[in-house]
Amino acid sequence: MKGRLTKTKRRSRVTSNTPSDRLMEFRLAGLHSAILQSFIPSEFQLATGDRRVPDCRDKYSVESAEALANEALRLPISEAVPVYEQLLATFPTAAKYWKQYVEAHMAANNDDATKQIFSRCLLNCLQISLWRCYINFIRKVNEKKGLEGQEETRKAFDFMLGYVGSDIGSGPVWTDYINFLKSLPAQNPQEESQRMIAVRKVYQKAIVTPTHHVEQHWRDYENFENSVSRALAKGLISEYQPKYNSARAVYRERKKYFDEIDWNMLAVPPSGSLKEELQWTAWKRFLAFEKENPQRIDTVSANKRISFTYEQCLMYLYHYPDIWFDYATWHAKSGSIDSAIKVYQRSLKALPDCVLLRYAYAELEESRGAIQAAKKVYESLLGDGANATALSQIQFIRFLRRTEGVEAAKKYFLDAHKSPSCTYHVYVAYATMAFCMDKDAKIAHNVFEVGLKRFMHEPGYVLEYADFLSRLNDDRNIRALFERALSSLPPEESVEVWKRFSQFEQTYGDLASMLKVEERRKEALAKISEGASSLENSLQDIVSRYSFMDLWPCSSNELDHLSRQDWLTSNMKKKFEKSTLANETGQISNSNISSKFIYPDISRMVVYDPKQKPGLTTPGLPSTSPLPSSSASSLISASGIPPVPNVIPKALPPSLASFIASLPPADGPLPDVDYVLSICLQSTLPVVEPGKLATQPQVGPASSDVSGSSKTHLFKPRDRQHGKRKDADRQDDDDTTTVQSQPLPKDAFKIRQLRKARAVAGSVQSGAASYGSVQTGSASYGSGFSGDQSGSYG
Repeated sequence: MKGRLTKTKRRSRVTSNTPSDRLMEFRLAGLHSAILQSFIPSEFQLATGDRRVPDCRDKYSVESAEALANEALRLPISEAVPVYEQLLATFPTAAKYWKQYVEAHMAANNDDATKQIFSRCLLNCLQISLWRCYINFIRKVNEKKGLEGQEETRKAFDFMLGYVGSDIGSGPVWTDYINFLKSLPAQNPQEESQRMIAVRKVYQKAIVTPTHHVEQHWRDYENFENSVSRALAKGLISEYQPKYNSARAVYRERKKYFDEIDWNMLAVPPSGSLKEELQWTAWKRFLAFEKENPQRIDTVSANKRISFTYEQCLMYLYHYPDIWFDYATWHAKSGSIDSAIKVYQRSLKALPDCVLLRYAYAELEESRGAIQAAKKVYESLLGDGANATALSQIQFIRFLRRTEGVEAAKKYFLDAHKSPSCTYHVYVAYATMAFCMDKDAKIAHNVFEVGLKRFMHEPGYVLEYADFLSRLNDDRNIRALFERALSSLPPEESVEVWKRFSQFEQTYGDLASMLKVEERRKEALAKISEGASSLENSLQDIVSRYSFMDLWPCSSNELDHLSRQDWLTSNMKKKFEKSTLANETGQISNSNISSKFIYPDISRMVVYDPKQKPGLTTPGLPSTSPLPSSSASSLISASGIPPVPNVIPKALPPSLASFIASLPPADGPLPDVDYVLSICLQSTLPVVEPGKLATQPQVGPASSDVSGSSKTHLFKPRDRQHGKRKDADRQDDDDTTTVQSQPLPKDAFKIRQLRKARAVAGSVQSGAASYGSVQTGSASYGSGFSGDQSGSYG
């Protein structure tokens, strides 16, 4: 076993004489200084072996990532390297995968590879567990180097605490550093005094940092000061007591925000899920809390803590452009423009396809006077020019006009308008700029005319040209433009042009021209809108002609009424056609449909009125009131439609009628589905008691089947206190009642289980209630849950 392990270690070592490898050997004892100076390029690759890396269908699938990580654990380090590289290329801020990767190299004693991995991940993954792995590696490397190794370890601790010392979980790191300083040997009283001073400084930093261990640090600090000098301890403790109290209070508030964050989440692009939105909100709240500086520390320390929180946030919201923008903006407002530039540069590497961040970056460069740097950003948006978007071309023209002058902008426009990807927006933007900024109406007019030959089929371009002519007060050319455009545009694309033409005539024309354009517009759009009804005049035309901005020739109620009437008019014919079709279909298929199904009369449906009071029902539709006790003749009219709202349709079986009566009132066209389901599951449907069928009093309207039978079959709600029943029947009834009276469960599986239980209970009751011929006829009952009942009378 030992021989195999040694062989694996040899095989996984990297032997190279490149300058980068010699540089890493030179910095063996001071990895932290290497990280501070620069990042080592990530192109470093170890031996890949012959194993094929599994292909993931979804690049950002968390399940696939976990599968890759688990597979890498089972592989030798030489074969696991390509798996880790693929995993970390997708999730570059996943500290747990970096830690797993570096621990695999540490287990194989690959010190060079370990150092190189740390240099790639530490500054982007400010997580305590990863950094503690780093400090353990540094201590292991330097433990046999005597004083030099101790000094390197001390620098590594300072380097580590400078980055993650403000983390709420950094308490163990502070403790390790204090214990390390206490363990340093002191050869003379001067060295002992220096060691005590160093320990005191670390303690004083630890007790003002709101971490999980702040109270333990305070107790240790009191013991430390008392062990050194009680006289000195009293003054120092009284000095730092308020600072410690503030840190402890801030810790308690900070922990509330800390607990809302999922610290095991991987950085994936936003998909709009609830979990992602909650995490985004939690991080926003945490950042706002840190920006308020609740501990009232100095500005430098507060900014350092805010920056640390942003860096931690980007570990999990790496693909959120708004977080990058907020981070860079905060740096710029704090006066650190260089830091903001670095954040934007990092953001463009993380999100290379995000155009918003590129514009924000170019804006910052231009605002500080770095014109060439801003121009490079705009040129990166243009690409090779052939695939440049219209927006990037427009923004580049404006940038050139601002920074290099009119001629530079004109030169680029002359090149851009020849591109096949150039749209009419570029013409409009350049013509507007020439007219508004350069005060040159002639050039603007020429640009619009050239563009009209190419974009006559674009209604948007025609409208922009008309706006330009209206600024020139050139009403003659405006009319000519509308006539030219409407003669070439198809009717379905000319709606907005006709609308603008009508508005123009209402503003600049006389009454005759105004009415003429209105008539032409109606004739042109009649084929694509409502047909012949659109040719009719209505009060809406008067409203359109005699309104101005937010001033109307009628009240808001009248305007709503007119809009409603227009909608009803336009939909009358459609509703009539649908109703006729539905009735014909019902007549054709009537012979194939059971007589117990009653279909609604669609022709009686009305438009939903949101002002309708809750509880009111539409005539012709089932009511939500209980069953009336009046006779059947007073409920059903000759046409078969209830004349009043509070009526249950006659042809419904009594159980179904009772079920409908127990439903909640529908306040609008879409009721609350969950509430309706709860009513369904909790309602107790009426069933008949055997032996009392002929003696029950009448409690509802007589029911007759569609075939014309006039004999009645009466039902009454179940009353468990009247009449004697067998013990088995009573037990079945108790079970059913228990299931029905349970509240609506929140989970779909429990709902299905309740339905099955009620169906079984209903079938048992159904079998017990089936009898042969009785004096009044024979009756059979279906499922107690569904409420379906049928009666056959002899």
